[in-house]
Amino acid sequence: MARSPRTGGTGGTDAPRITLTEPADLQDRAPGPGDVLSGDRIEGKRIDVLDLSGERLPDLEIEECVVDTLRAGDADLRGLRIHDSLVDTLDAPVLRASSSSWREVRVSGGRVGSAELYDTGLNGVEFVGVKFGFVNLRGSTLTDVVFRDCVVDELDIADAKLLRVSFEGSSIRDAEGSNARIEHVDLRGADLDRVERLEGFRGATIGTDQLYTLAPLLAAQAGYRVD
Repeated sequence: MARSPRTGGTGGTDAPRITLTEPADLQDRAPGPGDVLSGDRIEGKRIDVLDLSGERLPDLEIEECVVDTLRAGDADLRGLRIHDSLVDTLDAPVLRASSSSWREVRVSGGRVGSAELYDTGLNGVEFVGVKFGFVNLRGSTLTDVVFRDCVVDELDIADAKLLRVSFEGSSIRDAEGSNARIEHVDLRGADLDRVERLEGFRGATIGTDQLYTLAPLLAAQAGYRVD
């Protein structure tokens, strides 16, 4: 998938640079139980349901595929590489995919209870309409990533690096993480009305209207008492 050299954003905050193209000339595949093995490479396929639930599949590669439904609950997907692919629905009560690589990927819906994505690289990735419970991105690198119309209950970005990341129409309740490196992270399109902590987003861009909403929280984080 090609990415355009576009830069965007206003007020000195660049928008994520993402252009996703649906893979073409795909072959239909309907993998059954046990058909996918550890270290396998799935390339150029259109798959209705890819059910990896409970499987031990470290270092699995998914390249230039379209997957209607990806079920990954309790699967061991450490070292997963998913590139140039579209996933319509991601269903994973527990997503174990640490040290994975996501490049030029769109996930268009679904629900993830706990996402273990620490030490992961996300580059040119869109999450659209996904509900996340807890997302562990400790030590990860996010470059050109969009969370659009998502719900994020808890986000841990300790020691992570975020460059050109936005949260358009998404709600965030809790974001924490020491030593996170933030550059061109845009929260102006996010719903922050229910946020409880934002320590992990020091250096991000917020809007003037959000500042009024967040003033008590920001004062408390800075150690001020408002009377």
